[in-house]
Amino acid sequence: MEARIRARVNLALTFFALLFFVAGSSPPRQFVISNAERRIDLSSHIINVHLTLKVENAGTRPASEVVLALTPTEVDHLAMVDASAIKGKRKKTTSLRLEVKPTELPDAPPIDTKYFTIYLANPLNSGESTTLEVLYVFTHFLEPFPAEIAQSESQLVFYHDTALILSSYHIKQQTTFIKTPSTKVESFIRMEPTNRVGTEIKYGPYEDRPPYSISPIHVHFENNSPFAVVEELVQEIEISHWGNIQVTEHYKLIHAGARHKGVFSRVDYQSRQSSNGASSFRYLLARLPPRVHSVYYRDEIGNISSSHLRTDSLKSELQIEPRYPLFGGWKATFVIGYGLPLQDFLFESSDDKRYLNFTFGCPLIGMVVDKLTIKVVLPEGSTDPSPVVPFPVEHHLEL
Repeated sequence: MEARIRARVNLALTFFALLFFVAGSSPPRQFVISNAERRIDLSSHIINVHLTLKVENAGTRPASEVVLALTPTEVDHLAMVDASAIKGKRKKTTSLRLEVKPTELPDAPPIDTKYFTIYLANPLNSGESTTLEVLYVFTHFLEPFPAEIAQSESQLVFYHDTALILSSYHIKQQTTFIKTPSTKVESFIRMEPTNRVGTEIKYGPYEDRPPYSISPIHVHFENNSPFAVVEELVQEIEISHWGNIQVTEHYKLIHAGARHKGVFSRVDYQSRQSSNGASSFRYLLARLPPRVHSVYYRDEIGNISSSHLRTDSLKSELQIEPRYPLFGGWKATFVIGYGLPLQDFLFESSDDKRYLNFTFGCPLIGMVVDKLTIKVVLPEGSTDPSPVVPFPVEHHLEL
């Protein structure tokens, strides 16, 4: 019997899925943000935004729902949102993960904004405050400009945002930091006070900004990190009664950066790789479970010998090299296969049922996955299989 679990998702580093729904009521608006600090990391094609908010209940009633505001463009490129409540100071801080769900505000002003609600573990009474840490991860957000580059040219990209943090609350003080991969910044929009030191651009501090304040900015900078995107990944997990799990992963990979123009010179590439084809990538790293065995790596032509496997008691790392380096717009298809000990992933419960505990996601590090399909092939005689995942997926059974 084959159980197929299909999901269309964006993956960055680890997999998160968002359950979209319409809230039945509008969250309370009596919050004031006394301080906000936003740090935007543009080191790779996966953008990480760390937002620290000190939220104060300036109303007269307890409140437990804090609203986040994002532009529709940000929501379209959002792969993950996570929030935690921070308690304590300095090295003695503790964090409590909080529930975050998309929502709608019926009485919101008529501007193009999408909302998420953070549900506090305990309501904030009037006059109380708490510190929240929010993480956004965006994919396919950077715009290569120019859209085509030669082999000897570096890759330049545009990042568009706002110097002021979009919020439905009054923000007393806010600061935004943007980190670029290098000091090579072609241009950026200033909004005083603005300061640039090394690879960091600082906007602010800005004081007493009313709700929904924005100030559009852009940063045009060099980013030669691999824009590696898996257009489609099909992962097959076959369970055997003979003590083994066989995993086969089919990849369709593309370099999603600035498209390569002109001819490719392997001589120049190999002799001056640091300055020639800087935005291309040759190696990929897959983090596999420990005790992996019988690893192979091949494509349509046959086995590819340019791979290296390192194992220890905690993890296994497989470094693979495609048959040719990948430049912008170039594609590659390949297959990775490996075996795993059955006892590490299959468990039996007291009600005589068996459970497969397996990581949902892509083992390649620093990869964006546009479409993921997982197929679980069960032994003959299995009955009533059902997936248990903490997010909605499309799934069906086949005999």
